[in-house]
Amino acid sequence: MSIAPRPGAAPFTERTPRVVAARHLTRRSGRDRAGRFLAEGAQAVREALAWAAAGRGRVHELFTTAVAADRNPELLRSAEAAGVPVSSVTDKAAAGLSETVTPQGVVAVCDLLDVPLDLAGARLVAVLHGVSDPGNAGTVVRVADAAGADAVVFAGDAVDPHNGKCVRASTGSVFHLPISRSRSADDVFAACRAAGLRLVAADGYAEEDLVAADLRGDLGRPTAWVFGSEAHGLPDEVVADLDTALKVPIYGAAESLNLATAAAICLYTSARAQRTPG
Repeated sequence: MSIAPRPGAAPFTERTPRVVAARHLTRRSGRDRAGRFLAEGAQAVREALAWAAAGRGRVHELFTTAVAADRNPELLRSAEAAGVPVSSVTDKAAAGLSETVTPQGVVAVCDLLDVPLDLAGARLVAVLHGVSDPGNAGTVVRVADAAGADAVVFAGDAVDPHNGKCVRASTGSVFHLPISRSRSADDVFAACRAAGLRLVAADGYAEEDLVAADLRGDLGRPTAWVFGSEAHGLPDEVVADLDTALKVPIYGAAESLNLATAAAICLYTSARAQRTPG
């Protein structure tokens, strides 16, 4: 049975041992040691509970402030139906569990999401190579999910996909598609090639643009798009190791596109091409 907040019961504070243990999960080292992470916000918690209900992971506990509980009664009902303990916390305790500027007051403790790198049967994959900004990474996960990608892979020195800002930026999409991570970009590229995926660098300095490649029919093939950091892009040696490099054409005066916008264009162009008969 779950432990729902009891009327009149004192909420947990920032010093309550279970809150202290959960606060360690705001750091990557703590997450890796515990094998757990925090999903904050009503949408993320909703998707976490659905993910657990589908048998793909476990939600261990739900922390909520009184205000958040009043705003999201369906989340408490879903948690209770799933046997997930629900613990009332003070606003200060909830703020300590948040990695964002505006805490939402509802946080779930979940198993880590990442799965072993296995791309067999995949037709569209997003590889984030050295992407360090959690907001950008989470938004690309959301885009990949919307475009129907089969997986997202965090390669090299990339941000932790379980980072609170990354999870929040994904609006729950981290729970929808397989996420893998590997410190070795070479291992990631080898896995893509073994799965029959064509490795395409998204590179603003590429000689050819994706419109020409699309018209030629290249993007209808199984593809792994490789995206680099917004600040530095992909290293030259990485681009040289991939099958081809394509840029998003810029027809106006903008200097460049941000990572999430470029990723959306690339992934949706491939998704449309792969779904067009003939």
